[in-house]
Amino acid sequence: MDFRFTEEQLMIQDVARRIAQEKIAPSAEHFDKTGEFPLENMRTLGENGMMGIEVPAEYGGAGMDAISYALAMIEVAAADAAHSTIMSVNNSLFCNGILKFGTEAQKQLYVRAIAEGREIGAFALTEPQSGSDATAMRCKAAKQADGSFVVNGKKSWITSGPVAKYIVLFAMTDPDKGARGITAFMIDTAREGFHRGKTEPKLGIRASATCEIEFVDYRVNPDEVLGAEGEGFKIAMGVLDAGRIGIASQAIGIARAAYEATVAYVKDRKAFGAPIGTFQMTQAKIADMKCKLDAATLLTLRAAWLKGEGQRFTNEASMAKLVASEAAMWIAHQAVQIHGGMGYSKEMPLERYFRDAKITEIYEGTSEIQRLVIARNETGLR
Repeated sequence: MDFRFTEEQLMIQDVARRIAQEKIAPSAEHFDKTGEFPLENMRTLGENGMMGIEVPAEYGGAGMDAISYALAMIEVAAADAAHSTIMSVNNSLFCNGILKFGTEAQKQLYVRAIAEGREIGAFALTEPQSGSDATAMRCKAAKQADGSFVVNGKKSWITSGPVAKYIVLFAMTDPDKGARGITAFMIDTAREGFHRGKTEPKLGIRASATCEIEFVDYRVNPDEVLGAEGEGFKIAMGVLDAGRIGIASQAIGIARAAYEATVAYVKDRKAFGAPIGTFQMTQAKIADMKCKLDAATLLTLRAAWLKGEGQRFTNEASMAKLVASEAAMWIAHQAVQIHGGMGYSKEMPLERYFRDAKITEIYEGTSEIQRLVIARNETGLR
């Protein structure tokens, strides 16, 4: 196996690192404290191809591959996880499904605006009563005689919901068919019948705006159906497979930031007349942190490579997301512990890494769901 990156992959990694270190990292504390949406930073990412890394150039994207996306996500997440969450939704959850299932007109209208960073996209699957069990959704789209649909219902925990211009929505069009009765739609949030709820006050990734959205007799035109009627669940699951590579990359970025801060700290901090990095218990933690970080990175790059090769990657994406998210949480925990009181203080970013890491074990499929996916794929049992 060749573990070397191409010149193009290294180039986009360098661009992402530069933006992350020069613009995102210096403002991360401010956005975490205020919860403001970092629109200017996201536009900068868009202008440099980061909001549509795998989007072909004819639709306004960078035209790169899944490995490039993973490398860029890691760099942005290492500076601030909230920025990488917005970037992940635009790349993985919004653009990905439209590129695969959308019409040419849909790609030009929706993907280009998002990939160029002019607008923000969102993905609406979760509902107040249905998270992991997506088929239990109550949001309904009733088909009309002219082929349009009228949507009524609520969606919750919509990342970028407060600021999104366009949303990929999943709604039930035929409840009797269960998963095969779900259809995907393109939503313009400026249209009558769309309403945003309050922005959620979150533990972490606070600059990534999240809210509940509601549809009241919102009319969807026939040309705004994404894919075929009844294909929504298949589209959602395929999109989430790709999304898990993005979240795994995000988790790696958080973990790397926590790990690097800890390595620097144990060299400098002294106790009992010696750097604490000379203590065997500290050394054991450092070794375990490094092993978990590298294992998560290799699993994630494998999943990204399979995606780029056009091979099935569902299992590998779930393994990457599971291992990387749990590694991020564990590494951030150990980083806080090693830093002691300073790790608990808001004077250092360690407590932010700890808060941000937790969500990676929850969204785009909890760790429990990832274990179900992996076990079912391995055994063939349902």
